[in-house]
Amino acid sequence: MRNLSEARLTSIWRIIVCVAGGLLSLVQVASAQPLTDSDTEQVQRGEYLARAGNCMGCHTTRSGEPYAGGRKLNTPFGQFVTPNITPDKETGIGSWSGEDFWQALHYGKSKDGRNLYPAFPYTEYTKVTRPDADAIFAYLRSLPPVAQTNPPHKINPPYDNQALLYLWRKWYFNEGVYQPDKSKSDEWNRGNYLVQGLGHCNACHTPRNVWGASQDDQLTGGKIMGSYWYAPSLISPLEAGVSEWPVEDIVELLSTGINSHAVTSGSMATIVRQSLQYLSDYDIRSIAVYLQSLGEKKGDAKAPRKARKMPEQVRQYLALGQEVYEKHCQDCHGQSGEGIPKIYPPLAGNRNVTMSPPLNTIRNVLYGGYPPATAGNPRPHGMPPYQHFIRDTEIAQVVSYIRNAWGNRGSLVSPEDVDNSRGSEF
Repeated sequence: MRNLSEARLTSIWRIIVCVAGGLLSLVQVASAQPLTDSDTEQVQRGEYLARAGNCMGCHTTRSGEPYAGGRKLNTPFGQFVTPNITPDKETGIGSWSGEDFWQALHYGKSKDGRNLYPAFPYTEYTKVTRPDADAIFAYLRSLPPVAQTNPPHKINPPYDNQALLYLWRKWYFNEGVYQPDKSKSDEWNRGNYLVQGLGHCNACHTPRNVWGASQDDQLTGGKIMGSYWYAPSLISPLEAGVSEWPVEDIVELLSTGINSHAVTSGSMATIVRQSLQYLSDYDIRSIAVYLQSLGEKKGDAKAPRKARKMPEQVRQYLALGQEVYEKHCQDCHGQSGEGIPKIYPPLAGNRNVTMSPPLNTIRNVLYGGYPPATAGNPRPHGMPPYQHFIRDTEIAQVVSYIRNAWGNRGSLVSPEDVDNSRGSEF
């Protein structure tokens, strides 16, 4: 009798093991199912959109794991650290749902309902459509999870207060998906959507008030918060407005980083290298069409300017700058500042040289640099850094000279201006 019971128990146990094994096999088969064509398309589209928004630019440190965060953003309000947005469940967004991601992107709220600080540009991302947000989330979910705990923000009092952030949002945050302008072309609307929404160009190219809020949405230029670069106005013909450029020239600059008129440097060179060069022909042209529609024509601003009468002291100062130019700069940029098209940018008539403030030109001399390496310009010609070769006084003199030679008009630069322009190279 005992042997019979043991035999029955053994049989029952074998059945349980077989059933459990079968269920486990079914689970494994189900989990190993390949992505459908629809899923693959969604992920690929999300990867493209993440490129367009340059998400990696903030959420990846130099030599760090992609999208694992940890980049430190220094602002007047404290230091913000970008989060890990890989699908790691403990340290990333692996436990987030699509609704959680949409809440962050569109409403500026974290998974737990906390208000996010606008160092994350949800003030622009709120214009992104839900299908685009879902595609980006699908792409991020497809990435390898990275277990990386990043340090917390170091926010200065009283800005580390959720109640104050609530008031900031009430005053300055306008939630809403981009609404096309029916009076404009599809191309123009696509460009507007990319510039104002996913590309978050306002985050840099718009001045900010004392509370860190964008003062308008007109891309009128401003010093980049947490950076030592100036993002020029995309409206003004005296800065970076392109209303008089052919669309093809704008496309070339945005996709390769250089054209016969200009070259990108500093933060903008990074944007071209990491993001813009990968956009489709239609999207990059749409951005160009939109940017061309902004601003006013220069009109008679092209007329030759009459020579100015300068005090003797100023002439002597500029003459010293000319000596520095002839020694260090003339071989590449030419005796008359003409440069070599698409190799060494011209300085004569160059708005980056003459615009106010002179910050970018000073930093280009201090730190040198290259246009971005792109498919359209794979081996860019660079400029050496001069901060270790010539003194601040000489840098001030040569920048003053090129801002006032060959018909250029710009304010003089002092050694103090040079010193105040120093900071992180990027």
